[in-house]
Amino acid sequence: MKEQKYKLITLVGVVNFPQMPISCDIRKDVSKKSIISAFQNAEQIVFVTQTKNNISGNVVDSINYTGCLSEILNVENRDDFLQVQAEGVERVRIKTAFQENGIMYCTIEKITPTDISKEKANLLISTAKEHFVEFASFDNKFSPEIMRLVDTINEPNSFVDAVATIAVRNLNKQLTILNENCTEKRLELLIGYLLDEIEIAKVNVELSKKVHKSMDKNQKEYYLREQMKAISEELGDDASEFDEIEQKIKSGKMPEEVKKKALKELNRVKKLPNASPDYSVLRNYLDTLLELPWGEKTTDNKDLVRARQILDEDHSGLEKVKDRIIEYLAVMHLTDKIGGQIICFVGPPGVGKTSIAKSIARALDRKFVKMSVGGVKDESEIRGHRKTYVGAMPGRIIYNMQQAGSMNPVFLIDEIDKMSSDFRGDPTSAMLEVLDPEQNAVFRDNFLEVPFDLSNVLFLATANNISDIPTPLLDRMEVIELSSYTLNEKFAIAKEHLIPKLVAEHGITNEDIKFEDDAIKTIIEKYTYEAGVRGLERTLATVCRKVAVKVVNLGKTEQYLITKDNLYDYLGAQKVVIDGKREMPEVGVVSGLAYTTVGGGVLTIEVNLVLGDGKIIMTGRLGDVMQESAKVALSSVICKAEQYGIDPEIFKKRDLHIHVPEGAVKKDGPSAGCALATAIYSAFTNKKIDNNLAMTGEITIRGNVLAIGGLKEKLFACVRAGITNAIVPEQNREDVKELPEDITKNLNITYAKTFDDVLKVAIKN
Repeated sequence: MKEQKYKLITLVGVVNFPQMPISCDIRKDVSKKSIISAFQNAEQIVFVTQTKNNISGNVVDSINYTGCLSEILNVENRDDFLQVQAEGVERVRIKTAFQENGIMYCTIEKITPTDISKEKANLLISTAKEHFVEFASFDNKFSPEIMRLVDTINEPNSFVDAVATIAVRNLNKQLTILNENCTEKRLELLIGYLLDEIEIAKVNVELSKKVHKSMDKNQKEYYLREQMKAISEELGDDASEFDEIEQKIKSGKMPEEVKKKALKELNRVKKLPNASPDYSVLRNYLDTLLELPWGEKTTDNKDLVRARQILDEDHSGLEKVKDRIIEYLAVMHLTDKIGGQIICFVGPPGVGKTSIAKSIARALDRKFVKMSVGGVKDESEIRGHRKTYVGAMPGRIIYNMQQAGSMNPVFLIDEIDKMSSDFRGDPTSAMLEVLDPEQNAVFRDNFLEVPFDLSNVLFLATANNISDIPTPLLDRMEVIELSSYTLNEKFAIAKEHLIPKLVAEHGITNEDIKFEDDAIKTIIEKYTYEAGVRGLERTLATVCRKVAVKVVNLGKTEQYLITKDNLYDYLGAQKVVIDGKREMPEVGVVSGLAYTTVGGGVLTIEVNLVLGDGKIIMTGRLGDVMQESAKVALSSVICKAEQYGIDPEIFKKRDLHIHVPEGAVKKDGPSAGCALATAIYSAFTNKKIDNNLAMTGEITIRGNVLAIGGLKEKLFACVRAGITNAIVPEQNREDVKELPEDITKNLNITYAKTFDDVLKVAIKN
């Protein structure tokens, strides 16, 4: 079996003992390369002390034969050297040393110290502790934490390693202790060296007294006061603070695994000086653990009638969405656990996705937290940073759980479709663990390093575009679509929710302002163009502000009536110009229906034939999907050219120019195939297309019409434009039945299964 090799670093003037921290500066390029590689790959590394000024060809002859297998805790890049923080793991003996690819490696054998009787070990350790206390009395550099550390260590070899690191100053003496394998001999050597250090310290004290006799009395008093102040701060604050943290850990509701980890890190931080980089990281780690709501839960309100009332109070319409939420809550109450899939609300901006999540939290009497992940590219934003990095902190999941103060909040992940990945990692992969009920009971944040139970959290998500959500993530979610609001729905929302809220927010009352119904409808139709109600709310707020100015300037002398006729005085000229139906039937011009982020729109598609050799020219900033639809549409017409009475040779003699006006606006989507094919057919046959008709649907090269999405928004746009005839795919017939009556009652809808069905209605003979 091949022996394991370890990277080898030689130290000058420094000895690394097990279980003891070490700080060193690495300047050699070869050693820097080894340190960086080991740190990035979380590898253990061997530190040995160099015994000769220059390393010879046989490396083993130039180093101490015993070293220490260590873990690298932190690396900081300075101007011309690396500052390394490490901690010893165990003593090892170097067997061979060699170079590979410019990096020094070694093979090792681990050292097992000889046994010693418990009585003899206790006697020798007790003697060594007495000598150490005596030596420490001569040297004020030993902090109370160090004294407590030495006093608590009772394992013989650990005690020798700790005291040798702290108290023995001579390099050769430290190496002698490191090399010795007999535990009893190691303790005897340590006691002898401590006696030597005590004698040296006594001589230094005598010399110091002689020097200080020449000091001025005032200088001496100042010096002593400053020393006392420092000692008081060291003894008082930190000691009591650590005791308080330890008490909180032991009395808290942390799982046993977490308590063990917290107490271990607390013992580590006690050993570190305040100026150490690791000190602040570990203190932040302990504070994070203590601030998390371990075991804290709120009691769910299981009254579904109350839940429905809250949803109705907060939202007008959305009946299917509310029914689905009530079903979800009912199952959750019966099974007493979160459902298997995460609910994701998908819809345009402003349709109430976030406010529905807040209503669910209010209905359940749960805490509510919101985390926006739009633009998040770094995996550590979700899962946190490892403690070895400077400025390490927990991820957003753990941070928001801290803010929630409960293990079972309603947790909204906003804009989940806008996450992306780059060289720093894939946050969507980290989100899979968060949202998977099979995994999130033991979610591990890189900073915490212990499992955190997310299984009681009710996760909800929002998105604008379902196609932008990665497939594995979408597979864990149940999509509930919130479509655009109709005019009637917007009117109800404005009258029942927005206006009362805005009147109160602007410091006026219903005695100061009144909106007529026609004025509200005009604002909706002529001043806002959107799927949701955010723009409507801003416009109504503008009116309220202007009334507030009048109330302040003129006093509450009258009620200001907002009518359709005086809207210009408050809002200026109308902002929305709706493209209506074309004035007359034309050749090569068709009205298509499109889905946009602000609802639906009528899209005019123009086709011209020009002399050429059969190329397709497409303008109007068309996306990849629409360009493909145009090619498919042309192919479907060419395929049936003879059936349509078109000379096949003309396709070789004419270029096809397809243009969609408003070139500055990018247009894309899989629903323009029928409209493109109809315009192309019209151009080649010189037949006019009905101007009081709009259509939607994708087409295949065989002429079959495929189903589309966003039907409500598209047909709503058709109604707004004053077009009364519409063509939709046969496969969407059932979807039409679910549309509001204020859309369907104004439309004559034709269902098309093939392109021939489209032509029968669209072409004016």
